[in-house]
Amino acid sequence: MTALEYRHLLVVRDGDTVRITMNRPERRNALSGEHLAELLASFRAAGETDATGIVLGARGPVFCAGHDFADVAARDLLGVRELLTLCTELMSTIQSVPQVVIARVHGLATAAGCQLVASCDLAVAAESAGFALPGGKGGWFCHTPAVPVARAVGRKRLMEMALTGDPIEARTAEQWGLINRAVPDAELDTAVAALQARATRGSRASKALGKRTLYSQLDRPEADAYALALEVMAAAAQLPGAREGMAAFLAKRPPAWPD
Repeated sequence: MTALEYRHLLVVRDGDTVRITMNRPERRNALSGEHLAELLASFRAAGETDATGIVLGARGPVFCAGHDFADVAARDLLGVRELLTLCTELMSTIQSVPQVVIARVHGLATAAGCQLVASCDLAVAAESAGFALPGGKGGWFCHTPAVPVARAVGRKRLMEMALTGDPIEARTAEQWGLINRAVPDAELDTAVAALQARATRGSRASKALGKRTLYSQLDRPEADAYALALEVMAAAAQLPGAREGMAAFLAKRPPAWPD
């Protein structure tokens, strides 16, 4: 097991998994510019490794309280734009790294914290967790956090979350599609490990290409999505992992993945 040093994070390589844990409990893991920069650097670094999965978690009673208002309030227009650009870059990087990224949510995830969860490929939450876009009942609306949340829960449910600002419990988040599983608190780590094991099996290169293509086609019209997916899938049939998978199936033997 190898650990890397950050000020606001704990980053550990554990076998095939990189565990990125937000470690700013005294600030409810609020996302200052420095915290965002560390998250971005850690995901970029993890993306360059041969790990198959990344687990994003947090220490303390709150998963993530969103943007750090002390940082935001100290910035002018250009500074806030820079902060939000950094945050957007982090969310895009989470979806562009080749590894499967799972959010391990144990407490409240609000605003940009909810955005983090929605931006991960998969998410498992403890039943005691909650999710909110609280800007709707305050003075700074959750414009950017609403982007990935909308794509997870749909228009009407997004409107309810964004306009009321009220939190939803983990079981509701599961029903709405914001997370994959809501489990008893004591079973959180077991559920994360089980989902990760199933989501990371198979050819690493094939899965990385598949993840990239899924995100590329999601918001396109159906015809455009098919055009993109068709070309990628045809080319992917020539990859070593695809060749081995088909050969193993035809030979009725376990595959020996080359990547």
